[in-house]
Amino acid sequence: MNDDALNRIADALDRIAPRAPAPVDPAAPAYAWQGGALTAVANFNPLALDLLTGIDAHRDAVLTNTERLAAGHAAHDVLLWGARGSGKSALLKAVVGTLQAAGSSIALIEVAGDALATLPALFDVIRDWPRACIVFLDDIGFDEGGAQPRALRSVLEGGASARPAHTRIYATSNRRHIVARDMAAQDSAINPRDVADDQLALADRFGLSLGFHVCDQETYLTMVAGYARFLGVSFAREDALLWAAQRGSRSGRVAWHYAVELAGRAGKTL
Repeated sequence: MNDDALNRIADALDRIAPRAPAPVDPAAPAYAWQGGALTAVANFNPLALDLLTGIDAHRDAVLTNTERLAAGHAAHDVLLWGARGSGKSALLKAVVGTLQAAGSSIALIEVAGDALATLPALFDVIRDWPRACIVFLDDIGFDEGGAQPRALRSVLEGGASARPAHTRIYATSNRRHIVARDMAAQDSAINPRDVADDQLALADRFGLSLGFHVCDQETYLTMVAGYARFLGVSFAREDALLWAAQRGSRSGRVAWHYAVELAGRAGKTL
């Protein structure tokens, strides 16, 4: 058999049995779970926790729970739900960054919402890790009848696929109950209360559930002021309000985008 034939056989075997994934950096601050593989996030640069204003009670609750998890104490799975752009994901990442800056080894692992069925495989990878882990499910929301809500519920309720003791699920969602509620199903003569209870059951599995709402005008301006100080730029109240009006909402995200606009106008680099 000539060398060309041997090379073709070797290539075919590589396709049938792909090479093992590259080793994962065990000390990375954050990871992504994609395609059944864990990869370190190249740039994990969350906002400073004190930049997030108008959500003090939420900040304190998430920070306290995460400190307990990092210390190996009892801690809740967390659901942050509510208005888009209100700081849910930013708060979680800022809390993790704050604890890491203080010397904690806690790790953040982001998992796509459509990969929930692979969570048991992820848990097998991190089961023996000596560091606390947050499995982060960002912006999740499900329709009725799918397998994804059932997969997540199984993880949260402590079944065979339950997360390891040093791991907790932190999720964000625009929906309070995560699963869309079908009003027609509730009008059905066949146990409508059971239908509603089943929809609520998933959200009820989270020990800590915090709602985020659209902020008022003064809170929005306070957010803008905080970001402006951080970036070293000034702003006019009327201009900040016009920016929010043009976008149809007031939120931490809108305030940050306005601050970025101010930095751009001033010729600054973020």
